[in-house]
Amino acid sequence: MSNVCDVTGAKPSFGNAVSHSHRRTRRTWNPNVQRRRFRLADGRAVRLNVSTTGLKIIDRDGIDAVVARIRARGVRV
Repeated sequence: MSNVCDVTGAKPSFGNAVSHSHRRTRRTWNPNVQRRRFRLADGRAVRLNVSTTGLKIIDRDGIDAVVARIRARGVRV
């Protein structure tokens, strides 16, 4: 599964894990992306990879407005 949110565009970020002795090794921070199915107003279902922040945006604005924004970016949903 892709680790990129369809709503916010959140993707893994990279940095260093610093131990107690300050030895640095590379690590990643992955967003909490889940595959969810949403029902649009016209009855169709849409599957999206959504982070938890994206779920809050969908709750706030509504799924139809969010899908319209995604389609305006040129992404096929």
